[in-house]
Amino acid sequence: MREQQRIFPVRRTYNKFVADQTLEDYSLRYTAEAARRFTPWRVANTALGAISFLACEALGGGVTLMFGFTNAMAAILAVGALIFLASLPIGHYAAKYGVDMDLLTRGAGFGYIGSTVTSLIYACFTFILFAIEATIMADALQMCLGVPLGLAYAISSLAILPIAALGIRFISRYQLWTQPIWLVLQTAPLVYLIAVGGPAVSGWMSFAGASGALNGSFDLKLFGLSASILLSLLPQIGEQVDYLRFLPTTARIGARSWRFALFAAGPGWILIGVAKLAAGSFLAYQALSLGVPAERAAQPSEIYYLAFSSLVHSPGLALALTGLFVVVCQTKINVTNAYAGSIAWSNFFSRITHNHPGRVVWLVFNVTLALLLMEFGVSHVIDSILTFYSNFAVAWIGALTADLVVDKPLGLSPPQIEFRRAYLYDVNPVGCGAMLGSLIVSTAALYGLLGDTLQPLSAIVGFIVAFSLAPLIAYATGGRYYIARPQAVFREPMRCMICENEFEPSDMASCPAYGAAICSLCCSLDMRCKDACKPEARLASQARALFSALLPRFSLPFFSTRAGRFLVVLGLLAVTSAAILGAIYFQYAAVVGPVQRPIIRTTLEIVFVGLLLVMGVAAWTLVLAQESRRVAEEETRRQTEILHEEIAAHERTDAELQRAKEAAEAANIAKTRFIAGLNHEIRTPLNAINGYAQLLERDATDRPQDAVRVIRRSTEHITNLIDGLLDVAKIETGSLDVARDIFRIDETLDQLVDMFRLQAAAKGVAFRYERSPDLPRYVRTDRKRLRQILINLVSNAVKFTERGHAGLKVSYRNDIAEFIVEDTGIGIMPEDMQRIFAPFERGRMAAVSAIPGTGLGLTITKLLTQIIGGEMRVESEVGRGSRFVVRLYLTAATSPEEGQKPPQIRGYAGARKTILVTDDTATHIDVMRQSLGGLGFDVLTASNGSDCVALAIERNPDLVMLDIAMPGMDGWEAARRLRDALGPETPIMMVSANAHELMERRGPDSPHDDFLVKPIEFSEMLDRIGNLLGLDWFYVTARSIAREEPFAPAALALPRESVEKLLRLCRVGHSRGIETALREIEAAAPERSAAIAQLRAMAQNFEFEELAQTLEAALTQEAEHVG
Repeated sequence: MREQQRIFPVRRTYNKFVADQTLEDYSLRYTAEAARRFTPWRVANTALGAISFLACEALGGGVTLMFGFTNAMAAILAVGALIFLASLPIGHYAAKYGVDMDLLTRGAGFGYIGSTVTSLIYACFTFILFAIEATIMADALQMCLGVPLGLAYAISSLAILPIAALGIRFISRYQLWTQPIWLVLQTAPLVYLIAVGGPAVSGWMSFAGASGALNGSFDLKLFGLSASILLSLLPQIGEQVDYLRFLPTTARIGARSWRFALFAAGPGWILIGVAKLAAGSFLAYQALSLGVPAERAAQPSEIYYLAFSSLVHSPGLALALTGLFVVVCQTKINVTNAYAGSIAWSNFFSRITHNHPGRVVWLVFNVTLALLLMEFGVSHVIDSILTFYSNFAVAWIGALTADLVVDKPLGLSPPQIEFRRAYLYDVNPVGCGAMLGSLIVSTAALYGLLGDTLQPLSAIVGFIVAFSLAPLIAYATGGRYYIARPQAVFREPMRCMICENEFEPSDMASCPAYGAAICSLCCSLDMRCKDACKPEARLASQARALFSALLPRFSLPFFSTRAGRFLVVLGLLAVTSAAILGAIYFQYAAVVGPVQRPIIRTTLEIVFVGLLLVMGVAAWTLVLAQESRRVAEEETRRQTEILHEEIAAHERTDAELQRAKEAAEAANIAKTRFIAGLNHEIRTPLNAINGYAQLLERDATDRPQDAVRVIRRSTEHITNLIDGLLDVAKIETGSLDVARDIFRIDETLDQLVDMFRLQAAAKGVAFRYERSPDLPRYVRTDRKRLRQILINLVSNAVKFTERGHAGLKVSYRNDIAEFIVEDTGIGIMPEDMQRIFAPFERGRMAAVSAIPGTGLGLTITKLLTQIIGGEMRVESEVGRGSRFVVRLYLTAATSPEEGQKPPQIRGYAGARKTILVTDDTATHIDVMRQSLGGLGFDVLTASNGSDCVALAIERNPDLVMLDIAMPGMDGWEAARRLRDALGPETPIMMVSANAHELMERRGPDSPHDDFLVKPIEFSEMLDRIGNLLGLDWFYVTARSIAREEPFAPAALALPRESVEKLLRLCRVGHSRGIETALREIEAAAPERSAAIAQLRAMAQNFEFEELAQTLEAALTQEAEHVG
């Protein structure tokens, strides 16, 4: 898992600003259930307010004037039915899961990055429709008020910003306030005209249009052209969804209210839309019949002016009503267009740039684009724009609808809508593949590549292709590209660790990069995590997998090179440019003559070649910049990891320092308490001693026995107190030695029981003793400490029991002995169960203070139990007694008579050996000199590495023993120099207290032959020396034990004067003189070193009597031999 990232305060403040839902209105995120507090009627009313737009009348009138009533009305009804059927599942899922159109698209087949394209399509729809509606409003302002058209465009656009910026709260109020005005002005003229216009209605229904047949018959081509234009309204359901996501859940408003609001605010819009399209068709025909020019006959301001004129019969009033009606209608729809566009652009740019300055910024951006489009004259090319745009709209909505109504019921996609980046693949081939296939087919049909019959039906063909491909791709891929990793389940609202706001569980995701839960918005905006939670679901990983499947294996490494990446980028730019220029060519080719077409084609080809050069430079720039960025990011990541490691090390150090500080403070408090307790315990008996001493001094005639008795008891108490303190001090400093005695456990226990049975009987208390038959006769442990533990516990049991019994029970199993000391005494209070083991703490019961004691017994007992490898626990009930259980590891042992100690080394055979001992500690050198010198070794000593090397070169010892940690040259450096100077023939033994260091240095290149770990066991040291020098040892036993192999006096064969000299020194016990004489003899007769070694061993063990007998026997045998 990646290192947890550091979030800077600037980033945190920025995200808090964006999280202000007063302006954001839950853009980029799931709409929290807490925010869905509007009534169903208010949500439906707000959504239906958007249907006031007069583009419906303009489109209905336009297609009628162009293609005739029959074809236009057939297209209106067919497109209306298609939009209704597509809107129903889209609205249902959006309202159910509280998501906008983009979030719905993410989870319904397109993926996280794949839905970026659909966000762009949707955003384009909003500003195109905004421009159309604002143009209608500007036309009305010019007609009614004479405002210049350019200024009217600006007024129509900028007036929307304050309303849309404040979100659904203010929009819903505005729609509510303007709804009655719109309804009255919308219906009144239409009802009047239908009521009085019987002949007009008949003429309208038989109208053939500019391109239709004279008899007004149905024409498939004209129907298709009409439908292609009208299908550009298909994304309007997205604007309805942006309001539907605020619909409360069924649990709050009930299923019936929820379904009604869903129907009215969702697919219900198209029912009113169809009526408005039909009304526009009728009004345009009537305007044309009244002599209005064809290019003006479909303008909403024109046709409604005529309608109001018929109604009120006053030109001035009709003009005022027309202006009011158009302004109300267009502000109602453009508030929705601007609001939906701001959300669409937020979704688009947040994924492209990982940045979100706020929905309001994109609101201004969307209105600005629409204003520019108006200034460039969108009204003149509206039909071609909408026809081309509808192919994109049907490709998107067709794939989305298929996933909701086919894939989910069949189980080809997950039943829920997942919108969070952390759990989505970047690209889902289901929706993206279906949309791409639809665009290819519909665009080919639009430009006549599939024949003249399908050309006008391109949008319908595109919808069918998208709707068909989505289930097929979902089935082929097994639906595995919907969810990238298992989803974490949160049961309650969580706080985002980045923006520090609290969100509902559905809006949170677990993030391994940050090591915490983060909200969906912060997840979308993060660019540093590199999708650590789903590395295989990233776009780059998916692209590599696609290339691996489509391209030959040998070509794959090429595309990882700089040249390969350049060709890929250049290819993408070239294909995109070619597609745009091709679309421009086909658009113009349809409206110009055959003569101009080659000119346009040649011009666009030249432009493409010029752009290709620019794209090549751009492609290289992108590749190199990406490579530099990757190197910089990698270096930053490495430096960040180093910093994190340093920070973690500092944190560990700080934690250890804090623990040490707390431990020191606790030790100071304990020391203070300890001294206070010690002061009390010592002053109490001292007071008695001092008081009685003063009484004796003042009046010595009284009988002093009582005073002396008190003084004696007080001094005994102080003595016991000091002994206990010494034991505690030894235990805590680690200077208490633990013996490994072999003794009879049964005798020890019997002695202890006999002692306390008498004390218990004196108090009238029964003493119970049980011993397991499985207890071995001999055990190995520290006998003194075991006795001390049991004496303290049994003594307390007898001391604090006034009636009933006290006892000791011993059990044994699997080398574990359990000693249970129980009594029926006063017991221990629960709050004192831990306190009684502290020094001078005896519990707070009043009965305890009346019984003498130091308060150290249980402290020492528990510490000793732990030191010898045992454990102790206590159970007690006030008034019913206590039970102490001690568990110890006691191994069975043989009796001392059965097991003999190993023989003691007294010397060695052969020539005298020299050992060089190097250590900076004088006591260690003294110990080694005495232990090795007493066995017949010549011991040379040095206190540092430099002296050791110099002395070794000078004297050439048989063995060098080197300490490692020395001032100046350490042992390892000295060993390397000795090895270079003396060669491998001289063994080197390293000595250190750090066994780990010695084990790490072992190897074929190490400069030493063996090692010893301090503290040194002499038997182990002699074994290793014997192995290194190839020695044969001589052994001795105690004087009271005869030799296993009696010494043969004849083996001495020493000069008589030497033997007599040794005998004289032996009789006076001059051990040092014997050692000197033996050295002189060994120097003169080295072949007798074995015999001399045995004599030396007797002298060093002070066996002078045995040595004298050996020497006298040698003289006697020599005399007999001479005789």
